[in-house]
Amino acid sequence: MDHPLDRPIWSALTTRQAHLAQKAGGVLRYSPAYAPFAASATGTSDSYADLAALLPQGGQIVLQQAEQIAAPPGLIAVRAAATVQMVATRIEGPNAGFDVDVLTAADASEMLALARLTRPGPFAERTNELGRFVGIRQDGRLVAMAGERMKAAAFTEVSGVCTHPDHRGKGYAAGLMRDVARTILSRGETPFLHAFANNVGAIALYEKLGFATRWQPTLMVFKRC
Repeated sequence: MDHPLDRPIWSALTTRQAHLAQKAGGVLRYSPAYAPFAASATGTSDSYADLAALLPQGGQIVLQQAEQIAAPPGLIAVRAAATVQMVATRIEGPNAGFDVDVLTAADASEMLALARLTRPGPFAERTNELGRFVGIRQDGRLVAMAGERMKAAAFTEVSGVCTHPDHRGKGYAAGLMRDVARTILSRGETPFLHAFANNVGAIALYEKLGFATRWQPTLMVFKRC
């Protein structure tokens, strides 16, 4: 591995988030209460021979790496898709022109409900504990949020960006992402993110904020038979 972001899942689970890892053979995965991601040191098909041992019957796991591989033993392929990985060294544009709340454990149930409604990507019961999350409330209800997920060496992922359908078009996503990314930069870390390669609208927003595509990994979803 030449760079932590070449294999960010592996890098995260062997550095800053090693305490969240479950292991079988040469495979690491996040504890499922936090995230569905797994990785091996090399990413080859053979290196995932023990992956099924980390899943319950019917459970799903997500890999993201350069090479698409065949389903490891005991698993079936559910999906494969091209993604982009983007990195920012500075963030463009003004700070949010609205009140932003730092979310806490007391907000966990609302965060999970918003994520399930809007489907910004994998978001489990304890994903909110992976880093700092911020949100916007209207009439006391959480209507938008963004936060941190993978922490790979000196790089921190911006993730969980979502807005309730009734409150879109107000600039909430951009404002929250600027807050999250600038806080990451203030700690001496570099923000990065992932998006599906065909999500041109989201990618255009991220580029406007100052993110640039670094490379295009493949996302794969597997299910235990």
